[in-house]
Amino acid sequence: MSNTPLNKVRIDKWLWAARFYKTRSIAKQAIDGGKVHIEGSRVKASKEIEVGCSIVLRQGFDEKEVTVLALSDKRGPASIATTLYEETEESIKKREAIAEQRRASQQFTERPAGKPNTRQRRHIHRFKRVILDSE
Repeated sequence: MSNTPLNKVRIDKWLWAARFYKTRSIAKQAIDGGKVHIEGSRVKASKEIEVGCSIVLRQGFDEKEVTVLALSDKRGPASIATTLYEETEESIKKREAIAEQRRASQQFTERPAGKPNTRQRRHIHRFKRVILDSE
């Protein structure tokens, strides 16, 4: 294996090396599922990227917009993986705002304190029976 610098790398390998996804197959599934866009267009896993490309990717609730700073096709430590890309300021602000909205909306949802006690379970079973009998 030579130590020559890379000019192009497949997007699935780069996403895996940059630690956005745990495995290459998960990265490929995300790409095939339309969760990864390069320069604003949907791509295939075999698409080769270069330094300076703009990538928008979705991970769970978060959508990140990153710029490729370096290329790698090998997965290394997280400290090195973070040097491969830079997330845009706009993307960071947008993610934080959406996370704050999620936290705020969760405050107003009432959750049970724990498991239902015997009396509450009895009421639940009674309610379910009434619903099933009415169908």
